[in-house]
This record gives sequence, structure tokens and C-alpha cells, in this order.
Amino acid sequence: MNYLLYGTENFLIEKEIEKILKKEGIEEVDLSRYEYGVDSLKTILEDATTIPFFAEKKGIIVENAVFFNRGKGTEEETLELLSYLKNPNPASILLFINHNATVDTTKKITKEMKNHGVLKELTVLNPTQNVEEMFTGYKIEKSVIHLFQERVGSDLNELLKEAEKLRLYKVEEKVITKEDVLELTTVTIDTDIFRFMDYIIQKEKEKALIMYEEMIKEGEEPIKMIALLASKFRLMYQASELTRLGYSQADISSLLGVHIYPVKLAIQAGLKYPRALILSYMKKLSELDIHIKTGKIEPVLGLELLFLEV
Repeated sequence: MNYLLYGTENFLIEKEIEKILKKEGIEEVDLSRYEYGVDSLKTILEDATTIPFFAEKKGIIVENAVFFNRGKGTEEETLELLSYLKNPNPASILLFINHNATVDTTKKITKEMKNHGVLKELTVLNPTQNVEEMFTGYKIEKSVIHLFQERVGSDLNELLKEAEKLRLYKVEEKVITKEDVLELTTVTIDTDIFRFMDYIIQKEKEKALIMYEEMIKEGEEPIKMIALLASKFRLMYQASELTRLGYSQADISSLLGVHIYPVKLAIQAGLKYPRALILSYMKKLSELDIHIKTGKIEPVLGLELLFLEV
């Protein structure tokens, strides 16, 4: 069987790989790992056609399988893979891993993959469900899970790391409380970014500066903060406009290639403000970025002046 797993969530992809290998009865010793771009597709397919020596089946994981995206992969490679897909080795389980949000379903190679295997998109449609799974065996209320998500964000790898911290801390009691989450989890700039943006837009200068200073103390770089603010203002604009056109959160998440949780936050934030106001901040941040890169203003001062604007 051949599999194409794609999506931006490494956590979900790794879980799916584990599930497939367990289902197919493949142990680590019978597993080969390749990376397209480092290893040629020809080498990978040669391995796939050989019979395993010590087991009934073997697994072959191919990372960076970008030849399923538009404009990627050579014609020769396409023909090689098409030939293999039409006559695969039943003893080889091929898992192509593509870390892009989408693949090109109009490409012949993708269509053939679908006809002769399994295509699976690994997307966070219900982040709360994934978080609940991280706390299996522990008692944790829904409100505490929501607090945990609000503080840590939507990145499943980061959520898993913080969840493991809590699990180890309460390994004996098996009960995780609001106080535990507040005491042990780390708030990142990405988590609190929309609250920060509210302070900026609403001219709550003191709150914006306090939050900004806290981020600087935590080691956040002004250049990174400018880029993040610009991307979130853009997401806020796109998500709110698509909502006005009747698109659902799931549709917007898929269309923009962004997790549904930040899309939800962007819609909530974006619908509060006129589109012209959001666009004005996108322009200000773009101009600030140019002024910093051309040496006209120092990054920390540039951001402070943005907050202090009347």
C-alpha cells in the first residue's frame, strides 16, 4: 500500500505514521527513511521494489515529497513513480510525507497516487480534541483545556511539550487544574498577539508598552515582532473579508493554509474594526520594516513610536 500524508502539523503526521506502521506490522528495524532532494527518487523506488529479508513487509518513509506540488519534480521522476504506482511491490509500504498545507490534486502523479493508495490531509480541524488526547488518563476540565490552548497557542508540537510538562508535574494525582496551567505553562508572543494588536489599535498605549517590554524581556526580537504583527494583520484582514463573503472557518483555514484556531481568533479580531483601519496598520508596519532595513530608524524605537501614535 502507498500513502501520501500531507499538512503542516508534524505532530499529526507522526501520529499517523505510527498508526500505519502498527497496522501494517512494521518494526523500526524494517524501516528505511529517505529525504527527496538528498536521496534520488530512483534510489527510493529501487529500494521499494526489493523484497524484505527478515519480515513479510518493510516500510519506506520519504520526507519532503514535494513532487506532488505544482511545478515540482522532473518529467523523468514523474514517469518513474507512475510506473511504480501502477505495479507496486506488495511487500513495501511507501509513505510519502509532504509538509505543505496542500498538494496539487490536478497533477497526474497525485491522481495516480489516489487511485493506487491513500491520500490523507493532516489538518487541525478540532484542536480541542487533539489537546484532550494529550491528557488521556488525567482529569482536566474543559475550561482548563481552553485556558491551556489560549496560553500555549495552536502549534501542536508546542502544545505537546507543555502538556508533557503538566503530566509529569501531576503524575501522581492525575488531576490538572487552572492553577497548574497558570504556574507551569509558557505564554508566547504568538498566543497573545491579538490582545497586543487590540491594545495598539485602541490606542491603549500604556498596556501596549507594558506588554511590549515583557516580550523584549522574554527575548523576543523587534524585527520578528514586526513580521509577526504584519502577518497577523494580514490574516485578520483576509479572514474577516472571507467571512463577510460567507466562507466558513474551516473553508478559510483550508484556503489560506492556516490552522483553524488562529483563523478563529483573526475573524473575532478583524470583524471588530473597519477594513480601512486594518489596512492602514498593514501599511504602517510595511513602511516601518523598510525604514529599519534602510537604517532610518532603530527597531525598538520604531515599534515604540508605532504604539505612541495618536
